[in-house]
Amino acid sequence: MKRRELLRAGLLTGAAAALHPPRAVAQNTTPASELTPAQSGVDASKDLSSPNWKPLFLDEHQNETLIILSDLIVPATDTPGAKEAQVNRYIDLVLAAETPEVQRSFLNTLAYIDGESIRRYKAAFRYLPRDAQDDLLHALAYPRTTSGWNPEAPVVPDVGHAHFEKLKERVITAYYSSPIGEKELGWDGAFAHGPYQGCEHSEGSHK
Repeated sequence: MKRRELLRAGLLTGAAAALHPPRAVAQNTTPASELTPAQSGVDASKDLSSPNWKPLFLDEHQNETLIILSDLIVPATDTPGAKEAQVNRYIDLVLAAETPEVQRSFLNTLAYIDGESIRRYKAAFRYLPRDAQDDLLHALAYPRTTSGWNPEAPVVPDVGHAHFEKLKERVITAYYSSPIGEKELGWDGAFAHGPYQGCEHSEGSHK
């Protein structure tokens, strides 16, 4: 199966069921008086495709890194991929309304990938050649297992793989929540219930 088919199958079977301050510290300490539009209940979905769009939560480096990562996880094939679906914008909108703990967890994932990139290639992930980016993600995508020579050896958590899995889940969820992803799942663009019509009775005539 192609990567896209595996991701779609995972979503359909429930495997992907989840869905401005300096960004590392103040990102997580927004006071109630400075809520983002998403946190205030404003529907900002129409703003996601605006040419003047700016991140609500991520900084410029984090946003550019996320664009590249999402494009590697769900690349364009015969249909548009995560970059074309603007997955980074959806994720940023959702993160802006998340708890500080969830926000911190996502930033830690981006920081871990950048850290591994610098350790291996002496450059942040967004600046690597495409083949090096793909190699690094490939190394994180598969969990390291303990040697079969000593089955009693303690299992060491694979932190890199855990970060990759969390990132992949969020990207896939965002992709298949977009119009592009929904159409790939079979949505024809029509809403099931049709247009909403208000009550046609005159005031006071209800029974």
